[in-house]
Amino acid sequence: MELYLNTFGTFIHKAGDMFEVCIGEEKKRISPEKISSIIISNATTITTDAVQLALEHNIDIVFLDANGEPYGRIWFPKLGSTTLIRRRLLEIEKEDSGLEIIKTWTSRKISNQIEFIKLLLSKRPEVQNNYNNELASMIEFKNSIENLTGSLSANSNTIMGFEGNTSRYYFKILSELIPDKYKFDGRSSRPAKDPFNAFLNYGYGVLYSKVEKALIIAGLDPYIGLLHTDNYNKKSLVFDFIEPYRILCDKTVFYLFSRRSVSDEHCDKIENGFSLNAEGKKLLIKNLTENFDEIIRHGGRNIKAIDQILADAHAFANFLIGKRKEY
Repeated sequence: MELYLNTFGTFIHKAGDMFEVCIGEEKKRISPEKISSIIISNATTITTDAVQLALEHNIDIVFLDANGEPYGRIWFPKLGSTTLIRRRLLEIEKEDSGLEIIKTWTSRKISNQIEFIKLLLSKRPEVQNNYNNELASMIEFKNSIENLTGSLSANSNTIMGFEGNTSRYYFKILSELIPDKYKFDGRSSRPAKDPFNAFLNYGYGVLYSKVEKALIIAGLDPYIGLLHTDNYNKKSLVFDFIEPYRILCDKTVFYLFSRRSVSDEHCDKIENGFSLNAEGKKLLIKNLTENFDEIIRHGGRNIKAIDQILADAHAFANFLIGKRKEY
């Protein structure tokens, strides 16, 4: 399991061969064998002996900012990387397969969006035909991406344009299907302009951390991207690779709002926007974890939904070094 620590005043230290988490007068001991990651948000204190215990059991410690995005990570030193994987990542952008990889990831993301919208509309017959034009455009954008040929560098702006237009239709429909009080005007971040985006931004931040971890375990360098520009300290491959999995957060956040689980007490009004508070984070993490742990069929196996990320990262790494003929 992942241990989320997001309550102010939380203290975690080593007690014998166990972690002891203290929140006020409440104390709870947890075996390191049961923990895969420790996720820290808000004012939490962790001792060096607890850090050492985590590293001895290959447990990474991730620190999240107020938006849920990881700003730091304590990682065990032995990583599953080879020089060949990194070299191939640098080379593939200039090959035809670089474009094909990005087309696959982007098309999969848009397919997830289309299928989710179709599912939501199938349960709302009174508005089912209201969005035929938007869905037709989303499908057209997806097909246009899949039909691109040539180099990735020549097509990168086109792909981003099609993907951006698709997302505008997607979030427009989601906004109109939640309670009127929480309707929103497109995506916004840093800060979120509305509670829906505040929840979504924090969920994506958690997902960024999981994608980065999967890439590192598979031996992939998070900083060597294909579609996104390589800038100093920018985890470009994380931004590329995350796209097909955003749906895990999208569904979680949408259902929290559509089922009226969210209230004004879950967000704080800040300058020019909204921020998730401790209660909002607790609500989101609980539901995200439940959805991440849902068993799905992937690659011919029954696995947790969140584990598809690591499975796909390994598949991509093996493709790069020739252990798989196609990806």
